[in-house]
Amino acid sequence: METYLKVLHVDAASGFYKVERFPIGRFFGPVDLGLHLSLEHGSLNVGTGLLCGSIFPGSNRLVFTGVSPCWGSFYISSMGGAGLVFDNLGLNMFSLRGRAASPSILYLNRSHGEEIEVELHRVDERRIWGSGRRGVYSVMDTAYEMFGERYGEAPRVLAVGPAARATDFGAIVSVPVRRKGLSFVDTWAGRGGLGSKMLQEHGILGVIYGGTYVDEDFRDRKVANAWFEQRYHKKLAAKDMEATTKYRFDDDLETGGTFGVNFTKLAGKLIAHNYRSIHMSEDERLELHRRLVVEHYLAQFNEELKASPKNKVMKNCGEPCVALCKKMRGEFKKDYEPYQTMGPLCGVFDQRAAELLNHHADTLGFDGISVGGVLAWLMECMAEGLLDAQELGVADEPVFDLEGFEPGEDSMHNARLGVELMDRMVEPDGPIDLSHGARRFGRRLAADKGQAVLDPFVYIASATDGWMVPNQYWTPGVLSPMAIMGKYYMYYGDEFFPPRELGRKNAERLVQELLLDNAGFCRFHRKWAEEMLPEVIGELYGLKDEFVANARQTAVAIGRGNLSVFWESERNVDFVHTCLLRMRDVESNSSAELAEWLARFDADKHEAALDFWTEIRKGIDEALRELA
Repeated sequence: METYLKVLHVDAASGFYKVERFPIGRFFGPVDLGLHLSLEHGSLNVGTGLLCGSIFPGSNRLVFTGVSPCWGSFYISSMGGAGLVFDNLGLNMFSLRGRAASPSILYLNRSHGEEIEVELHRVDERRIWGSGRRGVYSVMDTAYEMFGERYGEAPRVLAVGPAARATDFGAIVSVPVRRKGLSFVDTWAGRGGLGSKMLQEHGILGVIYGGTYVDEDFRDRKVANAWFEQRYHKKLAAKDMEATTKYRFDDDLETGGTFGVNFTKLAGKLIAHNYRSIHMSEDERLELHRRLVVEHYLAQFNEELKASPKNKVMKNCGEPCVALCKKMRGEFKKDYEPYQTMGPLCGVFDQRAAELLNHHADTLGFDGISVGGVLAWLMECMAEGLLDAQELGVADEPVFDLEGFEPGEDSMHNARLGVELMDRMVEPDGPIDLSHGARRFGRRLAADKGQAVLDPFVYIASATDGWMVPNQYWTPGVLSPMAIMGKYYMYYGDEFFPPRELGRKNAERLVQELLLDNAGFCRFHRKWAEEMLPEVIGELYGLKDEFVANARQTAVAIGRGNLSVFWESERNVDFVHTCLLRMRDVESNSSAELAEWLARFDADKHEAALDFWTEIRKGIDEALRELA
């Protein structure tokens, strides 16, 4: 096996490039090495893990690191399957620095021998975005048309859209390339706005890459099966099938994928209409879930999932994987979080309406979770008369009243409004200026109209004006003051933990997630990967303890840059308070600590919220100090 990580440095300003090697042991993968390069050069780093190209399912994620434009500090985002083609370059990473004089497509190829071909080609991004399939899809089409024939094996393209130019939360997209060309199975490095970084800081509109380099990947299934049988009494494939049931198809629930399983299980934990559902009674939420989700939104999904042949509706991200987590209807891919933020959170409970809204966000290249949170906030402000539709450049107001809500017609009304709002976000000099982020935009509105405009906006804040729409689970962990938020680097389970203990669990989760990300592994395989990855690295490299210690020290290094600040909006406070109430009243949690915290919230919810937040932060910092 290789004893070093190979990095291609590309200066987009000059076109100069060079290869640098870093010893394995000092660094183990795209996260710890990406952190080092980000601190040294302010670069955008894109790479794979040590096991990329191996027989282990889920080992081919492409990991992006750099200082996030919207979060304001170091961030990690990753994309399913895109590492498998990257492995054909014979590289572990490429690192972008400098800024191209005009928007460009970066061409990377290794078609023969040791030489890597690197070219920068200037393009007219507005012409590309406005032609063909438009937006990110046109960027991928253009790059493939320009360079596809140069590759001996199918390449992949990374692309950004208008959101990367106009906002700080533009995403990066790619799709597997099949025999007939580009597929519809889009995979995203969405969180953190690293697409905005790629375009605004480096001038790169797209990257096409691939090659025919063959390296020494671990392919010995007999040996791998022996490792798995020793721990699980099952072969690798059997254990992975068991671990990924939710993402493929759960026979007990008669649905599959994150969309099907999560929306089936939500029930009274459903989040809807910009989180206003947290103020409903449990019975009201259950009725909302039954009427609009189970009997309509989810029913449509399940009928279409079961009616279509599996090979048409269930796809993978581009690597051979039994999870088949990508649930498709034609060109539309259904995942829980974007179809939640641009679904119930925006008052959309219909598949056709959600497809319209999600596909438009994807075409423009938005991070779907973030833009859904912003849309829901603006819609509530219009529904409550806090903002006027005309001042946001749209023609109508949303339907946010549940009385007589018609899931087809009213959902489509809200979806079309969301499309209009997104168009206003990306148009030059438009009325919704998100060039410095939604948090700063909200503060400007609040300065003019009062704090009531900002209070319905649910986001996590950092000291650098950074912001992040949280993951879509009604639990205190998703609003924790971690160094990186918006990913699963925190505890998001349903159980109550005193905030100090919750902070410690967040830090534990950070370490485990870093083990996965630094190995370039998909977390959908975490039920075995978290346990087995140290063993595998130990067997192949003799560095098991060092690999684990590295994850801990990387967590400590990231934690030292923790710039999270206390919640700024009223809805954040209510989100936590009502969640704790539900734990007591619905989940029948009789914990003395929970009762004490609820008494404190009843006495003064803002003071209690600050204390709760502070205790979480103390727990995080204590746990990371112990690791150091």
